[in-house]
Amino acid sequence: MQKKICHLVGAGDFCGFNAEILPDDIVIAVDGGYRVLEEAGITPDFVVGDFDSLGIVPEGDNVTVLPSEKDVTDMFTAINLGIEKGGGIFHIYGGTGGRLDHTLANFQLLRYFADKGVTLFFYGDGFGLTAVRNGSISLSGRKGSYISVFSLSDTSEGVTLKNLKYELENHTLTNAFPLGVSNEFTEKTAEISVSDGVLAVYYTIGKD
Repeated sequence: MQKKICHLVGAGDFCGFNAEILPDDIVIAVDGGYRVLEEAGITPDFVVGDFDSLGIVPEGDNVTVLPSEKDVTDMFTAINLGIEKGGGIFHIYGGTGGRLDHTLANFQLLRYFADKGVTLFFYGDGFGLTAVRNGSISLSGRKGSYISVFSLSDTSEGVTLKNLKYELENHTLTNAFPLGVSNEFTEKTAEISVSDGVLAVYYTIGKD
């Protein structure tokens, strides 16, 4: 069965949508992200949170109210709900900005869910962030805009970067040194692969 696209909107910085929401996609409001969707005229399929950011508890059968004291974040619960409903690729807005600890917690989810075969894309102010595990990803960007790769595992072996300003071939990156920072897109589609490990891939999103 083909995995669905899931769009999550959290309570962090919202800088606009970077992926089209299609009729068969799943839309989940995460706490304060409910207000963002409401203002955009988008009705979420599900609403999740302890609603400390929103300030009110929405009503409806699609609302999951979480306790304020818990071991996991609202975003973690929302992603798992999306997986339960058939989601495999997640576009996440409002997952950065605000409290730095929550942003870092969300970035750790890249590794957690990459290990489970689930792809997350976080979107912030002018950037996207995703992860690739034991595989490859293709990304396009404006020539000269930034793209960086970081090892989320202790080591990432067989790292190959093609069609970028600075290329690598079968290299080993570690999570202790940022060798892959501040690369640049060229006119060609970037090809990023890792044979054993998990890479975080950061890329700037240009505006015409």
